[in-house]
Amino acid sequence: MSLQIQMLGTGSAFAKTFYNTSALIRSNGMNVLIDCGATTPKSLYDIQMQPDQIDGIIITHIHADHVGGLEEMAFRLLYESNQKKTKLFLTMAIADILWENTLKGGMYNPEEGYHSLEDYFDVNLIEEQVPIEIGPGLTIEFLPTLHIHLKPNYSLFINDRIFYSADIRFSKDLLLHEVVGIRNCHTIFHDCQLSGQGFIHATLDELLTLPEHIQQRIYLMHYADNMSDFIGKTGSMKFIFQHEVIEFPS
Repeated sequence: MSLQIQMLGTGSAFAKTFYNTSALIRSNGMNVLIDCGATTPKSLYDIQMQPDQIDGIIITHIHADHVGGLEEMAFRLLYESNQKKTKLFLTMAIADILWENTLKGGMYNPEEGYHSLEDYFDVNLIEEQVPIEIGPGLTIEFLPTLHIHLKPNYSLFINDRIFYSADIRFSKDLLLHEVVGIRNCHTIFHDCQLSGQGFIHATLDELLTLPEHIQQRIYLMHYADNMSDFIGKTGSMKFIFQHEVIEFPS
């Protein structure tokens, strides 16, 4: 049995060409999204996948390019798919603010009995830094990482050997010691700000300081629309492209 990760989008929050960065995990008949930005429903449409075919959604943080498509997904499941509730995998820290600070304005409907996140999704609260099997052959672990001060943010370990950064400031120590040194992750999906200073994202210049044996494991995502200007300038790292599929043998 194998696991596949298909990138539904690979662009930054402001990219207009590559869609918001999100991914689809396929594992033993289960389809799970990593994040659901505003462009994710359109990307699912592009690959001919309907919302009711999604078995779960992992949320790493609440910026709109990572959760802006949740309202559409919830409403389509409610009104087009006989009130199906897709599983939502997130930590308590995110659940507490996702509804109140992001979704409530458009989804609160007390007249029809919709008062909370649980009224739309099968909410599964996941403890930080504890691996949990969310489906056959699919284990995830939420790792707290720094994106913006005082806002909960997580990277993911998938089946303990794949690292998915979501949005993160550069941390050479994390990559050297935890991701590769301890976990020996064979594949790293890492966000990449192509130019400028890395106030909230890892920059290409910072990632290029990594040893070559780590660069060789990295797929770059969450990049700007001028990505093509940087092809051949990423060391041993590779850009991953929208809808590209990476397959991992069991």
